[in-house]
Amino acid sequence: MSNQSADAAFDALGEPVRRRILELLRDGPTPVGKLAERLPVGRPAVSKHLRVLSGAGLIEHRSAGTRNLYALAPGGLAAVQQWLARTWDEVLDAYAAEVARVTESEVDP
Repeated sequence: MSNQSADAAFDALGEPVRRRILELLRDGPTPVGKLAERLPVGRPAVSKHLRVLSGAGLIEHRSAGTRNLYALAPGGLAAVQQWLARTWDEVLDAYAAEVARVTESEVDP
């Protein structure tokens, strides 16, 4: 996954309502109306948030009869997870290097 994918996901996740939508979709595919019932915004706003989440690759849409169902995209958060792991690895490497430097300076006055 590219940094561009991670950027799009982080941008989408920057909005609290979108994060809440992802939390609600953990329970399984859900129609817009059911999502709107559990959110502090109306159905048109939920639809806009769903488009942003879909554009970021975080959710998927499918039609089931007359209903449009939204679900978490498999691997949708993979770019975010990879970015976090890479960033955390860099931080840990820097910490280990600093500990080694300080330890060495204490041993060799």
